[in-house]
Amino acid sequence: MDCRDVQHLLHPYSDGELDLVRHLQIEHHLAECATCAERDQGLRLLRAALTSAPLYHRAPDALRARLPGAARPAPAPFSRRRVVGPDPRRDRGRDRAPGHGDLGGRAAPGGRAAEDRLADRVVVGHIRALQVDHATDVASSDRHTVKPWFLGKLDFSPQVVDLSAAGYALTGGRLDYLTDRPVAALVYHRRLHAINVFTWPAAGTEERPVGALHRQGFHIRSWQRAGMVYWAISDLNDQELDDFVRLLRESAPPAP
Repeated sequence: MDCRDVQHLLHPYSDGELDLVRHLQIEHHLAECATCAERDQGLRLLRAALTSAPLYHRAPDALRARLPGAARPAPAPFSRRRVVGPDPRRDRGRDRAPGHGDLGGRAAPGGRAAEDRLADRVVVGHIRALQVDHATDVASSDRHTVKPWFLGKLDFSPQVVDLSAAGYALTGGRLDYLTDRPVAALVYHRRLHAINVFTWPAAGTEERPVGALHRQGFHIRSWQRAGMVYWAISDLNDQELDDFVRLLRESAPPAP
């Protein structure tokens, strides 16, 4: 993929609308091409500026009173819950893990739920770490080594739990990038199966139960607890991944 191809796809890439193969191809190109990487950064900065609060202002009451229909109450904003399950017009092969609930994402521009797009990025981060043999920046089974490594690299301190006694060995951690911000990625192993746990501060304090998805042959779990967001992904079977998530949640501190 050359620069012309990449620049043509930068808009859908930055919006998370590409398939997994093209997404990885562009990521690889951006890591080696400073010109295209600068264009990508410019698009992200522009999008952030266009959605910032200072660009929007409420009309003065006197002006609003003169506008046709101003006396009528504004209609309630339209929103819809994400439809979980196969949809031939949209998902093409994506499905929900049997017996698990909706992730609860609201519809984003273009008809894709925010959680749906985030799930794709989680898959990309997981595959990228496995493909380039860069699963960890700090390789250690000692949580007292892994947790301090993040100090000064993130604006939060991730919870690092040792679950080796239950057969889920901590093998390290690394920095990753999701939702347009750096996040912590904690790596565990169950036999030869890697489990990536992405975590970052939540926007609110509400709790969110565990939701489940399948993507590209991987099993995904996400939840929100104690002011933190968690996304776990692996090719483990559903039961073992559910056991891992349960142990992780039981070991993490409850909401204050």
